[in-house]
Amino acid sequence: MKKGILIGIIAVLLVIVAASSMYTVAENQSVCIFRFSEIVSTTDTAGLHFKIPFIDKAEKFTKATQLYDIPPSEVLTSDKKSMTVDCYILWSISDPQQFYRSLGTVAKAEDRLDALTYNALKTTMSSLSQDDIINEEDGAERNQIYEGIAVEVNKQAAAYGIRVEDVKIKRFDLPDSNLNAVYARMISERNQMAEKFTAEGNLEASKTRNEVDRQVNIMISNAELAATQRIAEGEAEYMRILAAAYDTQEKKDFYEFILALEALKASLTGDNKTVILDADSELAKILMGLGNQ
Repeated sequence: MKKGILIGIIAVLLVIVAASSMYTVAENQSVCIFRFSEIVSTTDTAGLHFKIPFIDKAEKFTKATQLYDIPPSEVLTSDKKSMTVDCYILWSISDPQQFYRSLGTVAKAEDRLDALTYNALKTTMSSLSQDDIINEEDGAERNQIYEGIAVEVNKQAAAYGIRVEDVKIKRFDLPDSNLNAVYARMISERNQMAEKFTAEGNLEASKTRNEVDRQVNIMISNAELAATQRIAEGEAEYMRILAAAYDTQEKKDFYEFILALEALKASLTGDNKTVILDADSELAKILMGLGNQ
């Protein structure tokens, strides 16, 4: 019985020793092995690894990109105007040994990154005027400024075993004392742009209307000219036909007689059938039977 208990105790001890001598590394981790508070090795190879039990200690550090939302801070522009910058930083641990020796924890790393980023922002913004920051120009120029900040912070963070992947500015806020002035300037700029666009639109509209009026006048003039030509041609044809129809004295006399009858007929309207004709009138002579005398 005692032998069985002893074997059981030895088995438990072996399991404890084996468990203490093994550790695992995930895909997104780096592990530092400490021996008497000193780092003796570092690995980022995923899988099962071994160490000296009860003596070595494994400390794990993530290799994943971490986001730190930096508290808003105030900076001064080159024209001595105060602005509040709200940004965040993307970072990761590039050298676990250096990170542990210089900082040790994520909280301390974030404090250090906060200071480095603020210094870089203050230096960069102090070289820019407020108009350079707040405008409607191509955002690519501002992106280059932000990239420069990220490069500068990454350069300084490398001493702590940190790689800064990006610094993103979420927004720029203005102090209340500056808001009204900036808004007034922005409104004035928009009004000037609106007036410019309106003037350009009116000019183009005026050109279009003038061109349309010119085309209409040309069309009307051409139409009136064509109509005048058609009327003249019609009248000329009428006179030619009339001249051909009454080219003898007898035809002329007959035509005048027809015209006189039509005139007489037109005058006999209503109940009044009395016609007064001159005695020398050809029509009177015809009606009185004197036409051949």
